[in-house]
Amino acid sequence: MLPDMSAHATLPPSIPTRVRVLVVDDNDGFRESLAALLNVEDLEVVGQTSSGLEAIELVGSLCPDVVLMDVRMPEMDGIETTRRLKAIQPSLGVVALTGMEEQRAVRDMLVAGASGYVLKDSDGDEIVHAIREAAAGGGLLSPEITPTVIDQLTEALERERRRARQLEVAQDALLERAARRQQLMGRLGHELRTPVTVILGVAQSLQKGSMTGDDLALALDTLVQRTEGLARLVNRFEAAVESGLTEWANVSELAHAVAQLDPRIRVVAPQDPVMTTLNRTAGNRILEELVENALAFSPPQGEVVIDVSTPEGRPEVRVHDQGPGVDPAAVGRIFEPLEQAEQLHTRTHQGVGIGLSLARLSARAMDGDVVLESTGATGSTFLWRVAG
Repeated sequence: MLPDMSAHATLPPSIPTRVRVLVVDDNDGFRESLAALLNVEDLEVVGQTSSGLEAIELVGSLCPDVVLMDVRMPEMDGIETTRRLKAIQPSLGVVALTGMEEQRAVRDMLVAGASGYVLKDSDGDEIVHAIREAAAGGGLLSPEITPTVIDQLTEALERERRRARQLEVAQDALLERAARRQQLMGRLGHELRTPVTVILGVAQSLQKGSMTGDDLALALDTLVQRTEGLARLVNRFEAAVESGLTEWANVSELAHAVAQLDPRIRVVAPQDPVMTTLNRTAGNRILEELVENALAFSPPQGEVVIDVSTPEGRPEVRVHDQGPGVDPAAVGRIFEPLEQAEQLHTRTHQGVGIGLSLARLSARAMDGDVVLESTGATGSTFLWRVAG
């Protein structure tokens, strides 16, 4: 039961002579009592309804200054009704009517755009004052539950800040990955032009029919070798382009699969699976590139070791060879595309050049990296830092 509401504060001069109020509550008796008691000298109840949908229609036809809104209603509750009303008429004042047990709903009402809220069992003057404040563009919060609601809003704000920060970090990662993809595609065009140009030139010479004997045999041999080299490049680029499509994979399993390529390869890995998210095809290709490079520079009987470990919980794969080491003058350039000086079809060591370059690009596209960890007269170690 509502108390006597005959006493009220002086009306601020900015408020119209009579504040037009729409009362929305699904309890007919309570709503009608409110409507009767709110018809005081500076307030005018222009309408009342038990429905959120009807409230939206009445606001359009009655043009109230303030809506006194019940939070809990069937079909469309006060939260959704307030959200829609504020979208249609942002200047409309909305005062939420709620029970003591509906503290979460109060927060949602404020987020939806309510100017303030009062408890249904509040003093009558408090309800009138809340309506006047809303009409003047201010708001009123009932002191009984204000501390709790403020705590909830503060907690919600902190969660939103954390979420915003997470989104910023994710966006930065996406932009970085997009830049790497762009770099990869630019390199794709650059690296494919050379073999394609050679193949086209040889084919045009053959088309003229002027080559005979050794020249013809050399041209055909060049054409075959360049075409085979081009096919290898395409395979490598396919793996690199697909590196952003990740899945849950066992790094040790990849190492053992690659070790089947040559009896000189030995795997050192934990007995338990070393799981991470990566693209299996790209991961397999990264490891193949490192192993092929190691085999190419190791003696014919030299052993190549794939060492899988998990320092600090993040998978790392090291490929050790028994080669002569990398020339100190070339260390800074070994990941540059086609760094090796030999022609594409005459290289002795096919492992240096585009393979290492693409291995690094693929690893970075999966938030990892490939680096030369150490090198010397007894061999080199390449480290693949797998995304953890």
